[in-house]
Amino acid sequence: MKITLSDEARRYIGLFDAETDVSPNDCLVESDRIVFLIPAGEMAAAIGPDGKTVQRVEEKIGRRIELLEDADTPEAFVENMLAPAVVRGVTISEQGETVVAYVEVVDADRGVAIGTDGQHIKTARRLARRQFDVDDIQLT
Repeated sequence: MKITLSDEARRYIGLFDAETDVSPNDCLVESDRIVFLIPAGEMAAAIGPDGKTVQRVEEKIGRRIELLEDADTPEAFVENMLAPAVVRGVTISEQGETVVAYVEVVDADRGVAIGTDGQHIKTARRLARRQFDVDDIQLT
């Protein structure tokens, strides 16, 4: 799937890349934060020692940033999007034209997977749609 980035998102990706030497695969610009999709295996470089690198980027942008790790398969991707919730399994199901990821989350972590006002799962749904054409994520 081809992703279309706004000019603002491209600017944030450029700034993040210049500050960290990590080029995000995607960027969501939200009212209270910027979400970067970091290539698999590059999270430590993006965060930096003691979180200093990501803090420096937050200061330059003037907004809170959130980093999520990319993955090669839709199942692994959905699991990464819901971290730090403990995911027991992800099943991708095609129902006609609709693709749904059913996620089994440890009961104690359902709130973590959903997030405040549903923000965490909404972000996961947006990114899963953009990256893997997954139309919905349902917690089981």
